[in-house]
Amino acid sequence: MSRASAPALEHEESILVVDFGAQYAQLIARRLRELHVYCEIHPPQRAYEAAQRLRPRGVILSGGPASVYAANAPVLDRRILELGVPFLGICYGMQWLCESLGGKVEPADVHEYGRASMTLEREDALVAGLSSPTQIWMSHGDRVVRLPEGAVPLGTTESCPLAAMAIPARKLYGVQFHPEVTHTVEGKLLLANFVRHVCGCAGNWRMGSFVDLEIERLRKQIGETGEVILGLSGGVDSSVVACLLHRAIGERLHCIFVDNGLLRAGERESVEEVFRGHFQMDLTVVDASERFLSKLAGVDDPEKKRKIIGYEFVEVFRAEAKRFRNARFLGQGTLYPDVIESVAVHGGPTATIKSHHNVGGLPKDLELELVEPLRELFKDEVRELGVILGMPEEMVRRQPFPGPGLAVRVPGAIQRSHLEALRAADKIVRQEIEAAGWQKHLWQYFAVFLPVRSVGVMGDGRTYEHAVAVRLVESEDAMTADWALPPKPVLDRISNRIINEVDGINRVVLDISSKPPATIEWE
Repeated sequence: MSRASAPALEHEESILVVDFGAQYAQLIARRLRELHVYCEIHPPQRAYEAAQRLRPRGVILSGGPASVYAANAPVLDRRILELGVPFLGICYGMQWLCESLGGKVEPADVHEYGRASMTLEREDALVAGLSSPTQIWMSHGDRVVRLPEGAVPLGTTESCPLAAMAIPARKLYGVQFHPEVTHTVEGKLLLANFVRHVCGCAGNWRMGSFVDLEIERLRKQIGETGEVILGLSGGVDSSVVACLLHRAIGERLHCIFVDNGLLRAGERESVEEVFRGHFQMDLTVVDASERFLSKLAGVDDPEKKRKIIGYEFVEVFRAEAKRFRNARFLGQGTLYPDVIESVAVHGGPTATIKSHHNVGGLPKDLELELVEPLRELFKDEVRELGVILGMPEEMVRRQPFPGPGLAVRVPGAIQRSHLEALRAADKIVRQEIEAAGWQKHLWQYFAVFLPVRSVGVMGDGRTYEHAVAVRLVESEDAMTADWALPPKPVLDRISNRIINEVDGINRVVLDISSKPPATIEWE
């Protein structure tokens, strides 16, 4: 298996983001894209080389879990400071900047985690238009205790005297807080000040530019004769990838839809109608339900379930690929949230939360080279791409569906009867939410089959049957999520219909867990 890097393309203006291992480093890039500025993320060990190629208008140094004075601190070539462009260090990035220029960083007496109020100390282009005080979001255990020569403080909090600083003569800046997160109320304004007023970026990059650039990258990666096998699920991610690839290489794209026995009601029929009928793509439907369910029999560990499903998916694709002489590539709808939950991306020491079948579950001996054009994007950006590519509205706005399918919505070992009950319950949840128009407020809305039984009363008789959990969440990008509460009549209809129409269910509960600490899916 390989993941070759497509040749980089030149941009008139760009920002380099150096990832020191922050869990949310990609949020920095996302904010820049929202400001219509192109950017690339690179780990410290490749940042200087990337800067020479990109010739960026500015550099942003991310946060990270290390301490700059520790032996295992990430190493960044200090020649990068000689580029002559503005820098913005965020949290660890500010500490590295100060330490590298002669300042001093020490463990803080009081750690700051969460909301804080920052008072501005002076006027500057970086903080132009910000309120004073302004709400910021802190997450640090170290702090700068001595600024480098020529540096001045820009902002302070009750427990952090140097919450923001500047070296005006060199246009070097640092903030101890995280402007990329929404909890920093005016964080986007601060980033806009940096890229527009400090770095001089006009902000001409658009998602339409991404389409043109990505199609060119795909053509270079795949070549003039290469063929791609795409694992098509019918969800937004793989559908957008299909449209991108179809536009890039046309009939050399071969979509494979695998019925693994873990689909929602009507899933297979919908995919066939849309991609064969609407898009007229080459689509093969493989009924592998018996294969998957037999492999999953008796398996109750969620990670093992995910890896089995991922492995079997790839084996099916590998077998299908033999029908195409030049099929050397496997296309996937991998998104950035999938990546950071599965592996340490960009070389940073981020924590693995769970493996995704299209990230952590692929065998090392896969003969197909991966094509993942959405790997650096969030879901809302993918939806915007779908609109640009001319996809139907109902497809673009379709709620996310996990790669492992209903397997992650049946905790524990999977039984066929449990899957059938879940399909019926999930269909009711979708029907009632959409009938009420509440899908516009939700990121996802689905049912989870609970492998526990409880006592109930139905028709004056005692029952001892299973329960279903209803999961309704609001989110922008699946990185964080909050539970939602539709009007009581909507929940009443969902509960009544599930209990009355689905055999074996006598109780419906509402999942009121946010992410974090929970995940959106149950496994």
